Amino acid sequence: MLRTVLNSKCFNSMLQLAAANSDAAHFWSLVSSMRSKGYGISKTTLQAATESFRSNGMSKDADMIQKAFSAHARNAAVAEACKILRSDADEISKLDKLNELGVEVTDEMVALVVEKVGQFPRQAMVFFYWVEQSAGAGINWGKVYNAMAKIIGREDCIEEFREVLRKMSSKEVGMDKEVYVILIDRFLKRKMFEDAVDLFRFAMGGTEKPSAQDFVFLLKKLVVRDDMDLKLVMSVVRIYQKAGNEVKSSVFDAVIKSLRSVERLGESGRVLKAMEDGGFAPDSTVHGKAVLAMCDAGNLETAHKHLARVEKSGHNLDPLVWSALVQKYSLGDDVDMAVSCFPEMLERRSGNQVGSALEVLVYGLCRKKEAKEAFKVLKDLVLKKDVVPWQSTYKYLIHKLIRQGHLKEAFDVLGLMKSNGFPPYIHPFITHILKSGTVDDALDLLNAMSSKESPSITVYTRLFQGLFKEGRHEIAQQLLSVSPGSVRNHADVLDLFYKMKIEEPAAAAAPVL
Repeated sequence: MLRTVLNSKCFNSMLQLAAANSDAAHFWSLVSSMRSKGYGISKTTLQAATESFRSNGMSKDADMIQKAFSAHARNAAVAEACKILRSDADEISKLDKLNELGVEVTDEMVALVVEKVGQFPRQAMVFFYWVEQSAGAGINWGKVYNAMAKIIGREDCIEEFREVLRKMSSKEVGMDKEVYVILIDRFLKRKMFEDAVDLFRFAMGGTEKPSAQDFVFLLKKLVVRDDMDLKLVMSVVRIYQKAGNEVKSSVFDAVIKSLRSVERLGESGRVLKAMEDGGFAPDSTVHGKAVLAMCDAGNLETAHKHLARVEKSGHNLDPLVWSALVQKYSLGDDVDMAVSCFPEMLERRSGNQVGSALEVLVYGLCRKKEAKEAFKVLKDLVLKKDVVPWQSTYKYLIHKLIRQGHLKEAFDVLGLMKSNGFPPYIHPFITHILKSGTVDDALDLLNAMSSKESPSITVYTRLFQGLFKEGRHEIAQQLLSVSPGSVRNHADVLDLFYKMKIEEPAAAAAPVL
């Protein structure tokens, strides 16, 4: 039994019959079968079926067949155009064959062809030239150029891409945000940084300008590249600002974070300078962050120069920034540089604004050298530069001096502390005297506490009680003998020594068990 194979003519005849009988279900089933076999609807069938549907009140099906015919014609044209573009013919021959197609160039056709030949940018360029020559007045050049830009925006045809951008500019056609995002990501992944900046510049001139987030994203990518180009950093900032945007301080926070991620905090100052050259106006807080970042990276000399430069230009950085620089010098191998920072800092700070920096300097000197050296520096700053140390600095230095056996210097610190209006810090002195101090040590403490009047009787009784507790009765007696009469004859002192005399014989008479 022979099997009949239906050709395109048979299908079209069956379509006309189904339409005439108002059998829409059968009609569209046949259309689907025709498509699967690669057949199309003829113009005769289109006209006859449309008239049948409309005469039978089936306007929806009549409209649908019109769309189906148009889609088939478009798809056929797209397929033929792609076939021509993929052939081995030269470019001129391809252009001639495209002209012979005799099809209307529409936005939709362009988008479909470009999508299909997108993996072969050279083929897309031939098609693009043909579109420019053949397109009518009704074509949307924005869609055409954006479709082309998305395809040829790559390193192997970058000159053609730049030509497309020039044509877009001449026709005042902007880049779609979707296309920009795709291209900028592609350029950055392929390390096409200069082209990424050029793309940013072009997009900033259009109606769909890159957002603040796009700006920060590009800036972060530029500062983490292996061979960072500060000119590109400057250009991006300048482009963004010329478009009427403000570069906020938070942008530099994002830059710092990116530099930290690639262990390049030492470049913070150079990056900030490039941003300034691009028009960014950093405030004192931003400059402080740059200095702190460089300090964290150990780039102390550059941090010092940056700090000095910006403060001379009128910025007033947080005292903690100076403290950080001094601390890094102190913890490193150049504590002398930390000392030398102070005169420079005091040129722009009053003496009561450098307490934090002085404290870390004293800590550093005590660790790297000894407490006596720290005392000399502190004493000079207090007496000659009117520096006011923190109370905690005085206390720390007193502890260190006493532990290292520099009791005289510790008493001098107590005097400086009093001159700055702090209450005398006598606890470590008393602890030392009670354990191993001499009568002279006790007198030095009492003299250091004295001003116009003698120390309160409470201090004397505290010393006497402590000495008795430590079993140092002889030292207590010697101290009493050289104390002022007001102390020796005070009721509390007399009572204390009287009790000790009573307890001593009792202790001696106690039976040994």
